[in-house]
Amino acid sequence: MTAFARFPARLQEAIVSRLGWTSLRPVQELAGEAILDGKNAVVLAPTAGGKTEASIFPALAQLIEREPEGVGVIYVAPIKALLNNQEERLGTYAEMVGLRRFVWHGDVTALAKKKFVREPAEILMTTPESMEVMLISSRSPVQRLFTDLRLVIIDEVHAVAGTDRGAHLLSVIERIASISKNDVQRVGLSATVGNPEYILEWLRGTSKREGIIVDPPKIPSQRNLAIGLHESIADLAGEAASRAGGKKSLFFCQSRSLTEAVADRMRGREIDVFVHHSSVSLEERRAAEERFAHGTNACIVCTSTLELGIDVGDLDLVFQANAPSTVSSFMQRMGRTGRRSGTKPNTTFFCEDAEAVLQAIALIELAREGWVERVPRQERCWPVLVHQLLALTLQFGAISADAAWETLSRIPDFRSITRAEFDTTIAHMKKEDVADPAYPGRDNGGYLFEVGGLYSMGRKAERLYGKKNFLELYAVFSSPVLYRVVTRAGRDLGSLEQDFVDRLVEQMSSFLLGGRAWAVERVNHEERLVHVREAPGGVKPSWGGFVPQFLGFELCQRMKKVLTDTGRYPYVDEPGSNHLEEKRADLGPILRSKGYAVQLDGGSALWWTFAGGRINHTLKYGFEVLEGWKVIADNFQLRIEGPSVGHESVRRAIGKMASAAFWDAPDLRKAVLAKLPGYRLSKFQDCLPELFALEVIENYLLDVAGTVRWLTDEAGTTSQSVG
Repeated sequence: MTAFARFPARLQEAIVSRLGWTSLRPVQELAGEAILDGKNAVVLAPTAGGKTEASIFPALAQLIEREPEGVGVIYVAPIKALLNNQEERLGTYAEMVGLRRFVWHGDVTALAKKKFVREPAEILMTTPESMEVMLISSRSPVQRLFTDLRLVIIDEVHAVAGTDRGAHLLSVIERIASISKNDVQRVGLSATVGNPEYILEWLRGTSKREGIIVDPPKIPSQRNLAIGLHESIADLAGEAASRAGGKKSLFFCQSRSLTEAVADRMRGREIDVFVHHSSVSLEERRAAEERFAHGTNACIVCTSTLELGIDVGDLDLVFQANAPSTVSSFMQRMGRTGRRSGTKPNTTFFCEDAEAVLQAIALIELAREGWVERVPRQERCWPVLVHQLLALTLQFGAISADAAWETLSRIPDFRSITRAEFDTTIAHMKKEDVADPAYPGRDNGGYLFEVGGLYSMGRKAERLYGKKNFLELYAVFSSPVLYRVVTRAGRDLGSLEQDFVDRLVEQMSSFLLGGRAWAVERVNHEERLVHVREAPGGVKPSWGGFVPQFLGFELCQRMKKVLTDTGRYPYVDEPGSNHLEEKRADLGPILRSKGYAVQLDGGSALWWTFAGGRINHTLKYGFEVLEGWKVIADNFQLRIEGPSVGHESVRRAIGKMASAAFWDAPDLRKAVLAKLPGYRLSKFQDCLPELFALEVIENYLLDVAGTVRWLTDEAGTTSQSVG
């Protein structure tokens, strides 16, 4: 029996009469069958592949057959824009069978929320942060709302799994699921990923249900791909505007500054140009989406804010400035096109330099082979652990360490954190802070305050996260607040956004503000102040901070293969092909040589690894601790400098680092941790003991296991290449 045949008659009739459908797509049949059978599921399908209906139709079938007491289904979107985009569609589906849906997020009025609390809709649409608010708020009777919760649908689950946002999402889902009398079923909607079985395992959490991956065969489709090399931003913007004329296009850029620069140079060319990124106001972004959806000669220049499945109507073209950092992003963006009959998915890369051309080729070739990144497995997500601990103190007023551990230890993202480490963290968080003159003779309190074995939020946490009714605590990520920039003399120079400040490193970073260069002395996150001095002459300011943005190992290795191959790529234009041949002539011989591609130049060595940022940074700190050399690393190479740098010394050091025992030595790890820069990767990093805070930075920067694995593979060739 088909899934459609198993739907209640009311739903069958509505699908046929209201939607005009005569059948379900393969993904909808397979997913419907799995969900009706009560299985947890990860449903894989490209953008506009019918994933939403694949999950919501069987959900509606279950609600029709047995009306829930309160909310029966929660639909979770990782971003509010996607939630707003799906609001009308899910509302139509619910209404056509006599059910209701309610959207809950920060922009919804208090009056509407009160009405929902009095008379809950069967389907709740929300975000992870808004679910957190509901759990914490005394005005939300969560016990009554979710006592009969049956199913949680997570849209675009690949975008959050393996990240802090995913750890937060699953933590909140587990806290809500613990209220329900049911084993809450979980369904994740995803684009293609390299390891969907891990997403399914992660999403399952404490559920005892069987799990299944719904991945129907993909129908191969032709794609229109092009890569062009351009002399300037103005040149590529002009070419894009010319191609976009009379059509609807999205133009993806890798930064907000490039987005603004491209949009500015596209304007005035007889095409409507809109800008869409996180610093543009919500009203402006919505206006752009609305006007674009109803236009025919328009381009939205955007960052990744439009990468997820937000519907902006039928799309003709996708443009990409330079290249995204993952195959997944490339596929997601290209998947916005080719939806209409007779059209093909397409992407045109507008590159500023030969490296971007090389990266774009590597992305396309990996995608042609069907390769896509795996979701990273994480089991020691420290920032979200302390975030959730603080959230639990608010939810229950006060909580014991045992009760908090019982809740948190169930989350896959905390699985490798031991009870002893958890207790160490609690002890650190309740440590006495600096005396508060407002309360003479009284402990100021740390992040936690203990009375009778129960922990509540301490005054330090209240100062950091307690403003605006704990809005800073509701979200795992920094809200767009501003930091004032002041000199030693107290002169106010202006403001910086928090996401920029979080990438600054004290006594290292410099930036431009007001046309002058400033060096960072100290960042005070409690007072939201950046203390600066004038940057010395010769220091190059960097607008964008110092936290490196890494490319993955597989992508970098494919870029190396492109350089060592001799074939031409028909989708690359003549300037791009010529520059590729120049790079091949320059690097090809040494990269094809047997052994490590190391070039010696006087007292320095240049090692072309093409191993990606994390492996190269692991090697950097290994060299520095082992030999005391100065090393600069990026995604493709390491520049090694020191008085003893030479063929034999580099080879010996590499040989030592190829052993796992080298990295396992406690003194070695301690020395490496001491060298790591003080990146602030999470606003909750400050709550952690120093060792665990350093571990957060270590996990971002380094990949010891991957380094050993790669060096072992490379050691299969024994001779050292020297140029």
